[in-house]
Amino acid sequence: MSDQSEVAVAPVEAFEPPYYVAVFTAIPTEDRSGYGETNARMEDLVKDVPGYLGADHARTPGGLSITVAYFRDTDALAQWRDDAEHRAAQERGRAEWYERYTLHVAKVERSHGFRRT
Repeated sequence: MSDQSEVAVAPVEAFEPPYYVAVFTAIPTEDRSGYGETNARMEDLVKDVPGYLGADHARTPGGLSITVAYFRDTDALAQWRDDAEHRAAQERGRAEWYERYTLHVAKVERSHGFRRT
């Protein structure tokens, strides 16, 4: 089995501002029963939101989970926030999967990227 750190990954491309980011940081509980399936479903579901641009995910060695989701506008953010299936997953997360979390939403005013050729 290969080490997950060997998997090729790339950050979400830089977009023309303005756009919005939702930064979700969490400390998970030990029992994550059902989390993987629900997380995969949320990743599929959010792709159907018009204005969803992508997401970056990371986990620190200490277990902090970080997701940065990118949205073109506040309408896209609101549609995702208000999605019934997403709301149900949030409730289950508070009940079962997270010791604590924070959510920060911000408007991106500057963005650029770099790619080695």
